[in-house]
Amino acid sequence: MDNPFSLKGKKILVTGASSGIGRQIAISVSGMGAETFITGRNEQRLSNVFNLLEVPGTQYAADLNIEKEQDSLIELMPNLDGVVLSAGIVKTLPFKFINRKDWDSIFETNFFSPAILINKLLKTKKLNKNGSVVFISSIAGNFVGTVGNAMYSASKGAINAMQKVLAIELSAQRIRVNNISPGMIKTELIYDPIFTEEQLKDDEKKYPLGFGEPIDVANAVIYLLSDASKWVTGSTLIIDGGFTIQ
Repeated sequence: MDNPFSLKGKKILVTGASSGIGRQIAISVSGMGAETFITGRNEQRLSNVFNLLEVPGTQYAADLNIEKEQDSLIELMPNLDGVVLSAGIVKTLPFKFINRKDWDSIFETNFFSPAILINKLLKTKKLNKNGSVVFISSIAGNFVGTVGNAMYSASKGAINAMQKVLAIELSAQRIRVNNISPGMIKTELIYDPIFTEEQLKDDEKKYPLGFGEPIDVANAVIYLLSDASKWVTGSTLIIDGGFTIQ
């Protein structure tokens, strides 16, 4: 019996692949047989990830907030069977201290960059029929609120709303559009010096199954890219160790 989760023969682009969740997604997707194309801002770290891929496609170090670099990436791409948009940044500020530059910075990376990338891939007909688009969002987008997290939450909420419209518009081409909304994942982002070890331990207690690992998100991405999810579109897959059920 064929493995419905296999990605063999598929060509997949992963953004934000130089670190964190994106790094693990790229490695896992390649491990399932996909020819994996990766991009990220840090050239050295991206190269390190590329060397770990079992079925490497192309690596391209780029700042996708810069239109010329985004265009260059698209030119390098073959026709794709899947795109995973995992690049993102966080900046924590109480709402009254946020200025326009802060909003612009967060939305540029978390919303406009992935939205415009998909727009251009569609215009250039680089997304194959029966393909899959996966946004990496957050439970902060629609499900929970955290003090100081307004900008991040708003940018992820915008992704979630757009994703549903895209799913409808692309259904005629059998292109599926879904998002994964993780809770706290153990990446370098959570080990910021502003948080003490004690604070992290206290926060982890709020998660019935503890903090997640990047592999937990990567495994869900494999499902959404594979033929196992061929009847799934417009969905949000919450992966949060039980945080939001309390």
